[in-house]
Amino acid sequence: MDDSSLRAPAETAIEQCMNLRADESCAIVTDDKRKAIGEALYRVAGEITDDTVFLRYPPGNQHGEEPPAPVAGAMKAADVVLAPTTKSLTHTEARSEATAAGARVATLPGITEAVFLMGLDADYEAIRQHCEDVLAQVEGAEEIRVTSPQGTDITFGVGSREWNLDTGIVHEPGAMSNLPAGEVFLAPETADGTFVVDGTMRPHGKLDGLELTFEVEDGYVTDVGDDEIRGQIETAAEEVGRDAYNLAELGIGTNVAVTELVGSVLLDEKAGGTVHIAIGDDHAIGGDTHAPIHLDGILREPTVYADGAEVELPRGE
Repeated sequence: MDDSSLRAPAETAIEQCMNLRADESCAIVTDDKRKAIGEALYRVAGEITDDTVFLRYPPGNQHGEEPPAPVAGAMKAADVVLAPTTKSLTHTEARSEATAAGARVATLPGITEAVFLMGLDADYEAIRQHCEDVLAQVEGAEEIRVTSPQGTDITFGVGSREWNLDTGIVHEPGAMSNLPAGEVFLAPETADGTFVVDGTMRPHGKLDGLELTFEVEDGYVTDVGDDEIRGQIETAAEEVGRDAYNLAELGIGTNVAVTELVGSVLLDEKAGGTVHIAIGDDHAIGGDTHAPIHLDGILREPTVYADGAEVELPRGE
């Protein structure tokens, strides 16, 4: 792929999403496998501010692994951070400390050049409106129930947890977003029931007819209907025990520009009309569980209810 083709999505990220200004500093954090995307972002950022740095390190071993200390320091010191990396920095102390220090952060975990082109070819102001429309329907509800034709029937207790908007518009100090963006999400206090993933989930990618079933009781996954995913959770449990089985997230996709799943969790979980449910770490999104995994599974055909009222989900044409 011609690197010049990455310029337009890089401009969307730097200019519309991050609103980088000439008097600000910017850190582009990437790794050896995502260098082309990092370089595209660096070129655009460097045309706006001279205070731009490019940091590259070997890919991590797992999502949520902390970056090298010099990278974490640069993130904390910058006004704007963009992190196209193989393994996610979203659920790391480095990211949390950067936003706590006032940095505006966009993480792009597992991003590919194809996903960068597709996912950033969107109107993020429109996506923000879709997020606000969903939030207006779920905010204040005590219970959220999700069902699907595949057998999902799970109820989440919101408790004191707050909903988050991932709009892709990261203009305020301390704000963060994934890019591509487009979701309304929550770290629920409790969850009980069954969810069946039929869209995308690591390590399988796009499932294409495969269905993965999970049983949940009192906020913890009690049965995993897939050997590979069970193995990932069991490995994490060797480090953190039961917290690896935490039901970490309920998310509702709002990016109507994503009309087909492609096998990238980063992009597919944003698709309008989908729901994703995650296992593991939730401390970075309003929960209190620290774990070395955060596994998202995407449901293609969900129906969502907020205190019994069906939620109107945004969908692509």
